[in-house]
Amino acid sequence: MEEMLWHKYKWPKEAPHSLEYPDEPLYALLDKTANEHGDLPFTVFMGMKRTYAEVREDANKIANYLASIGIKKGDRVAIFMPNMPHYPPVFFGILKSGATAVTCNPLYKPGELNFQLKDSGTRVVFVLDHPVFTPSCYEAIKDTKVEKVIVCNVKSFLPKVKAVLGGLLGKIPKSPFYEDDKTVFYDDILANSEAKPPDVKFNRKDDVALILYTGGTTGVPKGAALLHSNLYSNVLQIFNYAWIDPKDHPQSGRMRIGEEVVVGALPWYHSYGLTLSLLMSTYLAGQLVCVPDPRAGKPPMTELLKELEKNKGSILNCVPALYAGIVNNPKVKEFNLRSVKVCSSGAAPLPPELAKNFEDITGAILFEGYGLTETSPVTHINPTNKTNRKFGSIGLPIPDTYCKIVDLETGAKELPIGETGELAVSGPQVMQGYWNKPEENKQVFRQIDGKRFFLTGDIGHMDKEGFTVISDRKKDMVNVGGLKAYPREIEDILYEHPKVQMAAVIGVPRKEDRSNEFVKAFIVLKPGVEATPDEFIEWSKDKMAGYKRPKEVEFVASLPLTNVGKVLRRELRTKELQKRGLA
Repeated sequence: MEEMLWHKYKWPKEAPHSLEYPDEPLYALLDKTANEHGDLPFTVFMGMKRTYAEVREDANKIANYLASIGIKKGDRVAIFMPNMPHYPPVFFGILKSGATAVTCNPLYKPGELNFQLKDSGTRVVFVLDHPVFTPSCYEAIKDTKVEKVIVCNVKSFLPKVKAVLGGLLGKIPKSPFYEDDKTVFYDDILANSEAKPPDVKFNRKDDVALILYTGGTTGVPKGAALLHSNLYSNVLQIFNYAWIDPKDHPQSGRMRIGEEVVVGALPWYHSYGLTLSLLMSTYLAGQLVCVPDPRAGKPPMTELLKELEKNKGSILNCVPALYAGIVNNPKVKEFNLRSVKVCSSGAAPLPPELAKNFEDITGAILFEGYGLTETSPVTHINPTNKTNRKFGSIGLPIPDTYCKIVDLETGAKELPIGETGELAVSGPQVMQGYWNKPEENKQVFRQIDGKRFFLTGDIGHMDKEGFTVISDRKKDMVNVGGLKAYPREIEDILYEHPKVQMAAVIGVPRKEDRSNEFVKAFIVLKPGVEATPDEFIEWSKDKMAGYKRPKEVEFVASLPLTNVGKVLRRELRTKELQKRGLA
């Protein structure tokens, strides 16, 4: 890769500009680690550990079973469960069978899941044995191509005493019923299948490993088709970019093979949690702590704090909402979190004050990055040191990643440094395309300077040192009398107010002219404080231009969030329009 602007100033000196990528399928990550570190623990759940050798054996059995029922290369197999110890062997087992994994949000209602199963043409679904998840799955497979539902009970992953007591007391979750004609049990597969996966010929640059659906916050969800090479490349890009400076933490250097404990707080059905936690842990021969619900406990997130302390977690990947939950937990000082070393933040803006408070509590370094479902997900990371990182920016493009700011009209014209436009990225982590959506693909890909660029839909600019600053989503812009106001920029300013815990901004159409909007802010106040809307409107006068200032402020107990912590502005806007009779 030739030298680019971002390489010239604050690029980490230890990070190569370009990498060599092995010609291997994604599941080679597991096989390599099992060969070299088979006795090391991989998954950790409620005190019970499974080694890399054991997880590989289970994955091989799952692959063998899938092949035995006719699953062939390119068929789709879905996973509908939270972060449980079944997840890694199921995920890698699907890939070893030659199939493509489809990861689904376990909180989805039957209709939402039905859409993904239909759209992807899924033939088999793995689901957690659960009073809600399993019945939802049975309802969702109606009128789809699904032939088998594989039910995964948690009992086999519990220490014996807990499993026995749970069984006796009826506390182990299970479905109220099973559809006999379609149901197969995970434990029966492991008991009756050979640990011998089928011999499938792979082409890592053509074969789809994963169909991962976008959140659907801006319309109908689309399946991002991610290749084996996309995901494998992204793991290597992240590993080779991140370097901890000895001035910032005593355990300096790169993440350490065989020594890290990755706390899986983000859901693995999502690209952020899958790549940075599950796949990165596999590459590192690290321990992967299964956290089904990071917000569990009283007060919320207390269980996550317990897992961090008990397992001496060293790597934590979260969204700002989770970091805020840790910092604001009234019990946080009761826990020793000094084992935490390196933490990433993405999916939403990271307020600088939040990062500093978290670092004070843990001693870790917290850095902001950027990515998308369509990019496996990471394209940008701030320098992972306190000297060169820039709060308010998403950082620098990682190795082998090209970045351009292009015009909003055509997406094909590169804009000068400092000008605002749409972020476009190119690199080995960029998806093959949307599943069965040729017209959508034409809209989001451009050939620029001989390279294939993906139009991200995010608006921002690049500064003179190559750092990218995101203003907002293209579809979230607020049109105030012809001037464009960006909710993210306004939210960042609102976060500076000492009484604000969370904030979200939308555009509200004016009744007299629906093409003209004004800014409305929704604010969650910090516990124990009081405020008035006028107080914030007045405060904003010295902070931002008139057209950006909120004309209305509403205090709310909470904001609608996706399962990975993104604020659902679309949901706020929909409810607001309904309330005003403008829907």
